[in-house]
Amino acid sequence: MIKVVGIGPGSKDYILPIAQKAIQEADVIIGYHYYFQFITEFIREDALCIGKELSEEEKRAEIAIEKAIEGNKVVVIGSGDAGIYSMASIVYQKVAQSGEDIELETIPGISAFVAAGSKLGAVLGHDFCCISLSDLMTPWKTIQKRIEAAAFGDFVTSIYNPKSVKRYWQLAKLKSIFLTHRHPETPVAICYQLGRLDEEITLTTLAALNIDDVDMFSLVVIGNSQTFKFKNHLITPRGYLDRKPLTGPEIQQASFKEIIDQLNVSQYQRDFLWTAIRCIHTSGDVDYINYLSTSQNAISIWHNYLINGGTIVTDVTMVQAGITKAFVSQYGSQVICLLNTDETLELSKKENLTRSQAGIRLAAQQYPHALFVIGNAPTALIEIADQVKQGTINPAGIIGAPVGFINVIESKERLKTLPIPYALIEEKRGGSNFAAAIVNAAFSLDESENYF
Repeated sequence: MIKVVGIGPGSKDYILPIAQKAIQEADVIIGYHYYFQFITEFIREDALCIGKELSEEEKRAEIAIEKAIEGNKVVVIGSGDAGIYSMASIVYQKVAQSGEDIELETIPGISAFVAAGSKLGAVLGHDFCCISLSDLMTPWKTIQKRIEAAAFGDFVTSIYNPKSVKRYWQLAKLKSIFLTHRHPETPVAICYQLGRLDEEITLTTLAALNIDDVDMFSLVVIGNSQTFKFKNHLITPRGYLDRKPLTGPEIQQASFKEIIDQLNVSQYQRDFLWTAIRCIHTSGDVDYINYLSTSQNAISIWHNYLINGGTIVTDVTMVQAGITKAFVSQYGSQVICLLNTDETLELSKKENLTRSQAGIRLAAQQYPHALFVIGNAPTALIEIADQVKQGTINPAGIIGAPVGFINVIESKERLKTLPIPYALIEEKRGGSNFAAAIVNAAFSLDESENYF
């Protein structure tokens, strides 16, 4: 029988009764020789104590197996909790590899980060993680990935093995990574010799963290974005902010920022990027940036046109409804849709046209210089493109986002050849919501300065 026992961070007050009992019943106790001083009063006089060096974890496990095979009740001690950066893993692994039928049990202990959490008050109030900076058994490349994930994920983070004589640079690297994701004033605690006579806790900030104040007997705790200092305590609220419902504009702003975080914004012109973000927000699909095409500066040109009261002509009422009314009212623009007029119905029957095509033909006669926005019917886009090609109208531009399977791609290919500002949703994708989103992007282009 082998029991792997956690003896807490140092003080006997932190050794659980179940751990004390296991030590008292042991015939053989194996561990790092430094730890025996903390359990002396629980060891039987006839028990065999085998102390090893800090780096001899595998040897300790091998001796434990040998002694268990001999019929002894064996205890392998480790600081903190036996299963957290301690001996449980290596003992279980070695027994599994040995093929021996040895009964195993892990006796829990109070880990250093739990002790630190209690000393600091309430720093572990929300999601947290632990990272060891020791690269003796884990490649630094892997450790750095975990550091980056913890920093980005806004975890309260406890740092084990932060520094030693030979590992003197890793904590500085961690600090620089965290500073790219956390405010410089983020609270930090250096917890030295927790639970022991020399215990000392230093409160500082991420920016002010002095690497020279840390050694191998220290645990470093870094708060998350919500952690704050109160007297000598660190408090991490269980929730973020004050839980008040977000307003519509706040939800949109948060959504836009989340979209931007997923894009390489440096490779796009600002007006195109702003329009793509609007389309992505409409679809919920970041890949829509690959389906938006515009002519050079089209959105910027339309922005100037629209804020000076420009007229918009749409093929269907769904596009008309999707254009933000506040923009139209603010700038004195008008949105025209002739789809359901008597004249359109009469022309449709007379010329054997779709109602969308008939409505656009009539609108083109009345508003030849408008911005034409096609969100539904490829026949309407073909109609207006042909009129531009024939020189009968000279519109401010055309937005082409019809969706479907018949004549959709052909209508958009026509649009690409025209010598006027245009925007379109490629292939068979699109719809009235995208057409309206592009118009709203042009109206609101100045807002993009708040994001990038």
